[in-house]
Amino acid sequence: MEAIMKKGEKRKKELLKIAYDMFLTKGYENTSVDEIIEKAKIAKGTYYYHFQSKEQMLEEVIDMMIDSETKMAEQVIGMDISVPQKIVMILTSMKPTEAEQPIKNALFQPENVLMHHKVRQKLINILTPILSEVIKEGVDEGIFECDNIPERVKMLLIISDGTFNEGTFSEQDISVFIDMTEKLLGAEKGTMSFIYGLIDKSDMEVVE
Repeated sequence: MEAIMKKGEKRKKELLKIAYDMFLTKGYENTSVDEIIEKAKIAKGTYYYHFQSKEQMLEEVIDMMIDSETKMAEQVIGMDISVPQKIVMILTSMKPTEAEQPIKNALFQPENVLMHHKVRQKLINILTPILSEVIKEGVDEGIFECDNIPERVKMLLIISDGTFNEGTFSEQDISVFIDMTEKLLGAEKGTMSFIYGLIDKSDMEVVE
């Protein structure tokens, strides 16, 4: 029984890898379940044994991407670099690559709104303990002065997600967020200015 389960898990991972590659090259919307089945050389019943729908497959492909990003982010904690550098590297690790952007964009389709919410919540849950450990290191070094660190980090992640991943934002929004982050963590002014370079400014609106 265990051997059969392992074989099934291996087949599922193979299907996810095929879907990942096809979503990258053709885009999620332009890839059909039949094309994935043909590429994998499996029966349609085998596909639907593992996945109820193409949307479920997308969610599990994204989970696979997040798991890989998380491993990279966790490795940063033990690196011999400064606390601000660790924060930058962790946040950068958890971003999809430019090539993976079409997969991320599929989350913004109206029919995937619930999945989008689940993925955002998962990212916040993953990042909170990782970043909290680095912030604690910063407190020990005197860079930050705060308590209730996980709660503060979670709040910052929620505000950041709501501000910079939902529609447009302005240069003033970035400045206020950086100022708020420094105050919430008890950091000197300018300590968190590196955040400006981490934000995707393609959705930035021009404020006169």
